[in-house]
Amino acid sequence: MPAVAACRHDLPPLVPPTVYQPRRPERTAAYQAVQGHLETWLHLARRSEPDGDPIPAHVEREFRQYLTCGILAHGFARARCADGGHDFLVAFSCKGRGVCPSCSTRRMAETAAHLVDHVFPEVPVRQWVLSLPKRLRYFLHHHAHRVNPVLRIFLAEVETALRSCSPDAPNAARFGAVTFVHRFGSALNANLHFHCCVIDGVFSAEAEGIRFHPACLSEAAIARVQPQTRRRVRKLFERRAVLPEEATELMLGWEHSGGFSLHAEVWVPAWDRAGLERLLRSCARPIFAGERLAWVEPDERLIYPLPKPRPEGQTDLYLTPLEFLDRLATLVPPPRKHRHRYHGVLAPHSPLRPAVTAYAGLPLDRPAPPVTPPAPKTPAEPKRASPAAYLWAVLLARIYAALPWICPECGSPMRLIAAVTEREPVQRILRHIGEPALPPPISPARSPPEEQSFDWDQTSGDESAGGEPSFEPPPEFEFDQTVSW
Repeated sequence: MPAVAACRHDLPPLVPPTVYQPRRPERTAAYQAVQGHLETWLHLARRSEPDGDPIPAHVEREFRQYLTCGILAHGFARARCADGGHDFLVAFSCKGRGVCPSCSTRRMAETAAHLVDHVFPEVPVRQWVLSLPKRLRYFLHHHAHRVNPVLRIFLAEVETALRSCSPDAPNAARFGAVTFVHRFGSALNANLHFHCCVIDGVFSAEAEGIRFHPACLSEAAIARVQPQTRRRVRKLFERRAVLPEEATELMLGWEHSGGFSLHAEVWVPAWDRAGLERLLRSCARPIFAGERLAWVEPDERLIYPLPKPRPEGQTDLYLTPLEFLDRLATLVPPPRKHRHRYHGVLAPHSPLRPAVTAYAGLPLDRPAPPVTPPAPKTPAEPKRASPAAYLWAVLLARIYAALPWICPECGSPMRLIAAVTEREPVQRILRHIGEPALPPPISPARSPPEEQSFDWDQTSGDESAGGEPSFEPPPEFEFDQTVSW
């Protein structure tokens, strides 16, 4: 979300809670950790692998863009109140996909609002969460092309369960789902798993349109999905020679169903649209909660409280800044890979998608508005805004019930009047209003302390030759330190 700074110095010290509060990213622990240790982290990583490229380009780009997000010195948009003449400066955002908590939160709210307003009809929705064994997570985390086959197997079993629990549904009936691929766990650990928001029923095509067949899922039907998924995923990894047959057979003997875990107890009724939006926001949440991260020792150690205790009882995560950067770099999603995907009747090329999404926000027993194909565009026709594109101010109002385009002094609406991107005007305006005209400096790379070494071949220990006395005498004999295996 963009940062906002008032252009007047006579603002009241106490702002009502309904007024939008501007953020200061440079004051957060996450920004300070990246600002102070990014160059050191890059230097150490490249020194450890001088012949390779240990840091992917998209990861470094994410970190560097994050350092410009919400900083007025990198440019801003200017908003003005027409009645009172008061001004706001709105800093530009980095639009990052992984590191920036603010931009990830905005994308979370936009995705959930789009799905509720333009995709999901008023039907019950169930969340299916599939976790995989740690041995398989490695191959999926480092090889993104292997994620889709596993996801297709799981959703095929879910669709079979839904169809079997809908007695009047034909064999050609299809389900509808949206999947969020999570590459992270609650403890900033790499944990690739799937959150699938599945319509609790199936759709069939009829002469007059579509028909929805609600499913009455039993505990037995839900329980059958997990072993079937486990069996087919194991066969997939054997067939593609990712794991030997002995390893997959060994996994069958593991406790807790061989590491496969399925949870499908979260269910949202058709009428609870606010509950559906909260569920979708949870599925589209950022990698980490920036407001939880804090310094224990400034520039030395960070603390990240966990949302729930881990199996071993750990409630807080303590990290050095370099360890924090290591964890974030592992969790940044790969480029050109969607973080949420549509399936079944909600898939982009499904023939039933226009008929289903025409009921978005409406009950299925009500006549849907007619679906008209888009008219061909002429060269002179301006480009229309997509219904999925939400204004930044509307998203903030949807989350916090506060409109940022309302003047905090007179309550009148404000409007954007200019976008300032050139360096000299930016600095001149910021100096005039008392804001920092330069962005926060990025700390240079700092080498770790080197151990003091002594050259025994020179005149070390020979005081007569002008050398320093040795700290300990040279050994009388040498040890054979070679290792025989």
